[in-house]
Amino acid sequence: MPQALFGIAELLLRLLMYIIIAQAILSWLVAFNVINTYNDFVRAFLNALDRITEPLYRPIRRLLPDFGGLDFSPLVVLLIIVIIKDYLLPGAFASIVG
Repeated sequence: MPQALFGIAELLLRLLMYIIIAQAILSWLVAFNVINTYNDFVRAFLNALDRITEPLYRPIRRLLPDFGGLDFSPLVVLLIIVIIKDYLLPGAFASIVG
């Protein structure tokens, strides 16, 4: 049972990493006018990604200083996810299993 929970947690963290990377890439494509938001599907997809990632970015944005047009909060969130997935989660799993 703990191994299944560990697998689910690792899968969810990996999925969240992919969502953050996709959101960052799409925001760059919109900023450089490679894709436009006049398309309903693109606008809906970007809105969904923003709704998923914004609660994660908000506390980080409050802590980070203003860098002008650069937003480092996705990078910080990805770093936190990697630390949790690669270091904290296996340690917690090892302590539960024995």
